[in-house]
Amino acid sequence: MKKTLNVTWLGEQRYLGVSESGHQLLIDNSPTKVGVSPMEALLGALATCTAYDVVEIMKKRRTPLSSYRIEVEGERADTDPKRYTTITVRHIASGEGVTIEALDKAAHLSHEKYCSVAASLNSDITVETRVE
Repeated sequence: MKKTLNVTWLGEQRYLGVSESGHQLLIDNSPTKVGVSPMEALLGALATCTAYDVVEIMKKRRTPLSSYRIEVEGERADTDPKRYTTITVRHIASGEGVTIEALDKAAHLSHEKYCSVAASLNSDITVETRVE
């Protein structure tokens, strides 16, 4: 299954991504930021991907979450390309019957089996560059 995102330069270092469904994403690395940077967007993609899984897993286990947030922190290399070397994902949740053990199991299941963003970060990806 292919997914596409068309990105248009808006000036400075600001870009608008539009998905095939028409949804927009503002990526901004300009001095007057009004959006998230590309690396912040990557952290956000990981956090929301795993959040989706955890919410669904907990609901299926009949312990739905009443509150939930994720704090994600990335440690970057000092030299170019300054990739993330470590990413820490903290799941903070509560709900009737929700235990740390159940939340931990759901988070690990997401990261190890279901979250496509985590799997993409953990794999060798072939990136083709084409110029038109």
